[in-house]
Amino acid sequence: MSTTAELLKGAAELFPDEVVTSAHVRHLDLPFGAGRFALITLDNGFDHTKPTTFGPQSLANLDAAIDQVEAEAAAGDIVGVGITGKPFIFAVGADLKGVELLKEHKDALAIGKGGHEVFKRLAGIAVPTFAYYNGAAMGGGVEVGLHCEYRTVSKALPAFSLPEVFLGLVPGWGGCTILPNLIGADKAVSVIIENSLNQNKQLKGSQVFDLGIADALFEGADFLEQSLIWTAQVLKGDVKVERPVIDRGEAWDQAVARGRFIADSKVHGAAPAAYRALDIIAAAKNGDLQQGYDAEDVALADLIMGGELRSGIYAFNLVQKRAKRPAGAPDKSLARPVTKVGVVGAGLMASQLALLFLRRLEVPVVLTDIDQERVDKGVGYVHAEIEKLLGKGRINQDKANRLKALVTGVLDKAEGFSDADFVIEAVFEEIGVKQQVFAEVEAVAPAHAVFATNTSSLSVSEMASKLKNPERVVGFHFFNPVAILPLLEIVRGEQTDDASLATAFAVAKKLKKTAVLTKDAPAFVVNRILTRFMGEIQNVIDEGTSVEVAEKAVEPLGLPMSPLVLLELVGPAIGLHVSETLNRAFPERFTVSPNLAAVVKAGKRGFYVYSAENGFKPELDPEVAALLKQGDSVLTEEQVRERVLDAVAQEIGLMLDEGVVAEAQDIDLCLITGAGWPFHLGGITPYLDREGVSERVNGKKFLAPGVASVPA
Repeated sequence: MSTTAELLKGAAELFPDEVVTSAHVRHLDLPFGAGRFALITLDNGFDHTKPTTFGPQSLANLDAAIDQVEAEAAAGDIVGVGITGKPFIFAVGADLKGVELLKEHKDALAIGKGGHEVFKRLAGIAVPTFAYYNGAAMGGGVEVGLHCEYRTVSKALPAFSLPEVFLGLVPGWGGCTILPNLIGADKAVSVIIENSLNQNKQLKGSQVFDLGIADALFEGADFLEQSLIWTAQVLKGDVKVERPVIDRGEAWDQAVARGRFIADSKVHGAAPAAYRALDIIAAAKNGDLQQGYDAEDVALADLIMGGELRSGIYAFNLVQKRAKRPAGAPDKSLARPVTKVGVVGAGLMASQLALLFLRRLEVPVVLTDIDQERVDKGVGYVHAEIEKLLGKGRINQDKANRLKALVTGVLDKAEGFSDADFVIEAVFEEIGVKQQVFAEVEAVAPAHAVFATNTSSLSVSEMASKLKNPERVVGFHFFNPVAILPLLEIVRGEQTDDASLATAFAVAKKLKKTAVLTKDAPAFVVNRILTRFMGEIQNVIDEGTSVEVAEKAVEPLGLPMSPLVLLELVGPAIGLHVSETLNRAFPERFTVSPNLAAVVKAGKRGFYVYSAENGFKPELDPEVAALLKQGDSVLTEEQVRERVLDAVAQEIGLMLDEGVVAEAQDIDLCLITGAGWPFHLGGITPYLDREGVSERVNGKKFLAPGVASVPA
């Protein structure tokens, strides 16, 4: 048995639930008399929607296939070797289910070395090797292709990436080393660092070709056939693949520096993966591939045993699995069909909602408001957005016309809602206004219609309390921008029945939103946590700590934006309103900042101003600075951070005790999908556990051992 086979056999024992990928070898005669060719196809035997991954046994299967073709190449029986995937999927990388079970550094190191040894054997075959990226390729799927001499890619390929940094790893099977040597350091930094930290941005097939990762681009319908024709032309010398000379001078160093700037702006030094990847890219400048592979092995093992990866995998599983099976959702068979949607209000939020329902459900959508001008403006917004989609080629003219015809606006709720199955309100955030709106809707809507409120903090139960049928009111809280943020908090009021709730979840699924069931508690989940978080920041500022220190204190969390920049995005008036709501509910923990109130009263849009002279970096607005009234209690960054994290841990503990959501996992899912909190934190609870905050504040961790952490 070879050293590689022994290594993989030992590692396989650590992956008991691996979905094994096979590597089938078949032979064919290339066109134009180019000769006999061996084609390896990766296939895990599942349907074509299931991803193909690499665990130890899967790598062993590929290793055995390479044994076969290597012998055939040495004997002169074949002129080349190709590798491709099953229809629509090439391969999507390492088996993360097994990786999260690893307990020892040496085992993690073995996984890195095992992948390298197999992929290097592919690169060392004595005949030309070809990778045919026929479908989704990520992580190790990309890297196995990078070890080939030539690559083609399908125009229909939907997703191509090296997402490891996003999860808390490095591309550890050649990605950090080969890619910059293939396409240059700057482009490699874009793929490995920038795209990954930009919410795991995916490349399309044409972009893969434009970057120079692939040498040829073909249509999806006959991709493999065209790739084999091109392969024959390459082998016969009729096609010459020319690649640019890589700049190994100052440009390489500048690219790495750009990568560090991107990492600093995204994670502020709080997460190590991006920096480890950049160190390997920097060292790859000398072209020594083996040195790079060795560095990848060590980095991979170190990161596998670190908290960032465990949190990243935990977050990935929340978004990919838990989000598809919402905890506490009623039997979906109870859901009623929705064939028409009513929207009360025609302002910006209401118009965004109308557009979303229209695009996803493709049913009639009718908006109402208090005057014709507002109604016309709302319908006009929807029409304009449809025109933008048409202009970008995302829909054709027929669909654009059909969607426009489906959206209407009326003043008379009886005319608009008499046959609506689902009515959502997005009016002024005041309980009396919303109660009046629902009373008017109930008087004209059919008996089966579900009434949804987009309230961000008000009581759904109180909103429904004056209706004849309060059981059909649900909270349906979207996050702005509606089209981008996935989270939808579905709130069950005290009297909401299962059928209404099931209908809400069914609609959420059609809207392609991540639905989380929450109890009817003040501000629900995201706004409650963020308000406590930002409230402590405002408190320390009010007490005397500078704005700069208060903001910098939470940079180690690597949040997508600082608290006061987030406040600017939300709007100070909305932030003040939510803090007032929570102050009424929990005055002992939620304060109303007098400085924030002063900023709102002055009509300021935020605490900062931006100028071209300063590179549009946030600077404290002098007018805001003049408004601030502070005490003389000045804290350090460390003291501020401890105070903020303690407050958040306390609030989450109380929310779980109150049953606001089913488990801590739902808290994290909400923060990731509704507030953009990073994967490397796993939302927040894994971080609080890892830093000892949970036990310090609540006397116990939020998550069980082995959940977002190394198994005991």
